[in-house]
Amino acid sequence: MQKSQTVTIVGASGLVGSELLQILGYIDEISAIKVVTRSPVGKMMPQMENIILNFDKLGDYADTLKADIFVCCLGSTIKKAGSQEAFKKVDLDYVVNFAKVAEAVGAKKFLVVSAMGANPNSKIFYNRVKGEMEKALKDLKIPQIEIFRPSLILGERKEKRAGEEWGQRLSPFVNKILVGPLRKYRGITAKNIAKAMAIAILNFQAGYYVYDSEQIQHIADQTHAK
Repeated sequence: MQKSQTVTIVGASGLVGSELLQILGYIDEISAIKVVTRSPVGKMMPQMENIILNFDKLGDYADTLKADIFVCCLGSTIKKAGSQEAFKKVDLDYVVNFAKVAEAVGAKKFLVVSAMGANPNSKIFYNRVKGEMEKALKDLKIPQIEIFRPSLILGERKEKRAGEEWGQRLSPFVNKILVGPLRKYRGITAKNIAKAMAIAILNFQAGYYVYDSEQIQHIADQTHAK
């Protein structure tokens, strides 16, 4: 990776995004980080700039958001969003519009957190929306696009989700029996997803890449091997 790369990130207040932001702040090759939010995020490192804007008008801020690398960690749930329509607005419209800004400003790379099971033809609404998002990204003219499809994301969330809370408690036991082809269903920590994304940010190789939980974990493990 060349020196003095710039990064624009959305979703930095979420579980994965907050972990990734901490890591990015210590990468010497990144000279500036634009943290795009709808409300102030508080104290940040010197090379970080908090850009507060209306996500419904992302396209109007192309010049402000310009960077070499765009990272999207946006993600909601139907319950949190309030309706399927609102969920789709965040997880499809905002993500794709953000990617279109990346394309417009000539970004080299776009990284996004999707989900296991993403499929535009899925009968499951959540998976279908994620799949439609991925399909839309594939049509954009961005040299390198990397899709991260984690299974259950483990970590301390600001909001409690009953089903996921039980999943997190059981994950250490369930992961032990998910072997072979089933490894991709293992839960993975937000920190390890962030580590994998940080490593991906440092490596440029044109193309469209999709990583499941097992592959994400494998990439994250490289940080321990060094």
